[in-house]
Amino acid sequence: MITVVLVIHLLIAMALVGVILLQRSEGGALGIGGNAGFVSGRAAGNILTRATALLAVAFFSTSMILAVLAGGNRADSILDAPGQPASAPSGQASGEPSVPLPE
Repeated sequence: MITVVLVIHLLIAMALVGVILLQRSEGGALGIGGNAGFVSGRAAGNILTRATALLAVAFFSTSMILAVLAGGNRADSILDAPGQPASAPSGQASGEPSVPLPE
């Protein structure tokens, strides 16, 4: 399930980058994006703006879905016991050092 959502997420991200690059630069910060563009006109600008908004909503939605799916197999939370220290990694007692010390 995560793989399917991840592939959809990546496709949406690539489409979002493409739609953003197709839009006309209005600030002129780079000195490009005059009137002779691939997509020009007020109607085309509205279509690209709406497509950007829809792709952005889809991107954030798939991001949230991926976050929920990734955290779904977590057994405990850091908010469950606020006063206790974190447990040691498996196979390591709490009093032993994590790296063997030279003798």
